[in-house]
Amino acid sequence: MADLRSPWRESSTAEAEGSTAEAEDSTAEAVERARGGDPRALARLISLVENGSPKLRPVMKALARFTGQARVTGLTGAPGVGKSTITGALVAAYRERGLRVGVLAIDPTSPFSGGALLGDRVRMQDHATDEGVFIRSMATRGHLGGLSSTAPQALRVLDAAGFDIILVETVGVGQAEVEIASLADSTLVVVAPGMGDAIQAAKAGVLEIGDVFVVNKSDKPGAHEAVKDLRTMIAMAQRGEGEWKPPIVSTTAASGEGLADLVGKLDAHWSWLDSSGERGRRRQARAREEISAIALTTLRRRLGGLPGDSPLDALAARVAAGEIDPYAAADELTAAVPGRAGPD
Repeated sequence: MADLRSPWRESSTAEAEGSTAEAEDSTAEAVERARGGDPRALARLISLVENGSPKLRPVMKALARFTGQARVTGLTGAPGVGKSTITGALVAAYRERGLRVGVLAIDPTSPFSGGALLGDRVRMQDHATDEGVFIRSMATRGHLGGLSSTAPQALRVLDAAGFDIILVETVGVGQAEVEIASLADSTLVVVAPGMGDAIQAAKAGVLEIGDVFVVNKSDKPGAHEAVKDLRTMIAMAQRGEGEWKPPIVSTTAASGEGLADLVGKLDAHWSWLDSSGERGRRRQARAREEISAIALTTLRRRLGGLPGDSPLDALAARVAAGEIDPYAAADELTAAVPGRAGPD
């Protein structure tokens, strides 16, 4: 019988006793399969990311030297503006150029299974059999900001796997959910007719992070007013010489109208990122945020500072009973960190 063991399956106690060299060989093989275009291997790598598997560290180490090549475009906006339709249309446009495209579609979390509801992926079935396209739905799992907490590492996997373009579609967001801007090279903010007047458009929040604005469903009444409101908002911003001024593109993604113009604007923004040096700055900021998030999660786990861990729960019970104040509890929790004595 063939050996059905796989580097992706959780190891039993007996398997865990294998040598370090064998583990490294398995990791290298897994990475090579993913980089060779094996969609199953790629899907399993991202599953390691989502599940926080201990096998993730050697995988990330092996992938590090292959990252930094893909163009990352984020799409955000309120529910119902057509983000998934635009994502699917962009996939088609880039495939016509012969580019490989990866998609991370962030979906709401199922209250029953804890997984993604797969609404975005269902809307992109036209590309399901295309070997040059990889689409992965990821659940938010309670993470705010319109993304999954593991999205940065999943993006890193797709980048290392050789995709030319990576599209990251957020779950439907409100005004304050702007995390996509720290993850993408270019951020598309998608709106639709009926979004409100110029005062609404000028509110701080998601509209301030756009590199390109898309008024989708432009065949609907109110599309011209939406464009006008966005122009007013953009004109109010202070910009120095040479800074990028976000363009506004009108599209009807369902019919493909305006998509060529949108792709052209994204190409122009990518060129500006290179010529201005902004691409390097954004990617360094992205790496800084990723490192900080991983380090904070690790520290919280070591301190028992994650919800459900007994040290934190015990301190919470004492605070709730009035035995100690929350600052004293926090000092007690952080006292376990070498060289740290809590806040002054």
